[in-house]
Amino acid sequence: MSSSPYFSIIIPFKDWSPYLDECLLHIGKLSFRDYEVILLPDGDIEIPDRFRQTALRVIPTAEVNPAVKRDLGARESLGQVLAFIDDDAYPRPDWLDVARRAFEKNGFSALGGPGITPREDPFWARVSGAVFLSRTSGGFPERYVSYPPGKLVDDWPTVNLLIKKDLFLSVGGFDSAYWPGEDTEFCLKLLNATNQKILYVPNLVVWHHRRPGLRKHLRQVGNYGLHRGFFAKKFPETSRRAKYFVPTAWVGFVIFGLFLSGLSPLMRELFVTGWLAYGIALLLSLRDILRHEPLPVALGALPFILLTHLWYGVRFAMGLCIKNLQSSLGR
Repeated sequence: MSSSPYFSIIIPFKDWSPYLDECLLHIGKLSFRDYEVILLPDGDIEIPDRFRQTALRVIPTAEVNPAVKRDLGARESLGQVLAFIDDDAYPRPDWLDVARRAFEKNGFSALGGPGITPREDPFWARVSGAVFLSRTSGGFPERYVSYPPGKLVDDWPTVNLLIKKDLFLSVGGFDSAYWPGEDTEFCLKLLNATNQKILYVPNLVVWHHRRPGLRKHLRQVGNYGLHRGFFAKKFPETSRRAKYFVPTAWVGFVIFGLFLSGLSPLMRELFVTGWLAYGIALLLSLRDILRHEPLPVALGALPFILLTHLWYGVRFAMGLCIKNLQSSLGR
């Protein structure tokens, strides 16, 4: 590593975990070597001997949210470009090579790439990830699989987000009390302050582990729905979009349809027709998922999709109704 590396890889986390171990092992295999790694745990940690030769810096932060950790890491960084990744993700060996070429060729100051579910993940974790592999089920498949062509986006998750340091600091960093959703707020700040969007690079790949099991999956999805519903009021520029309201509309259809279908044959027929249309949407999702996952995973994802839509819709409606949102630390 040079005294002023090209990249500063910034990883916020609570404490050491097998996922972080895996992340650092894969960082050590990166083909582009001009980088430093900044680890941001809650408290003091002991670095395992196998990472003693890695260009690591550890900055304990106490119990603060990931946005605060990333801001601190950015201020302390030495690199020209900040490369944000989560501790439960790991990069493809060419991650930084792809990023460097994209920065130099396209002239953009911020890049985002997909966070793909690893093939080695347990079955139900892969089912959780499969929910998001179709526009009819998750809305943004390019976030979860390499999905050409490249394009400009105005909202991107920090599991795989790279931005030039001077630009990041010029807009004030994340400076956010929200988790999740700090990335949405930051991307909007970037857009408002500079009129710059983020370049989506399909082959800028990290692998991102998913929540194993339905309960953890729904907890994560519910948090996303709650924050997006609140953001639809607070940050309407990027969060008040029709696709975010669709699950809540579906919840309303299911609840009122159950009641009204008993009042007349016509209402019952309309209710059945709505479910048939939803069944067609599930088949379209199944087709899309099968492009990336085997049949057992794709079939397992179908009930997950239904429950995801219902729970996200409920939590989105709750977010719309609350006046103030108290975010957790993500524990």
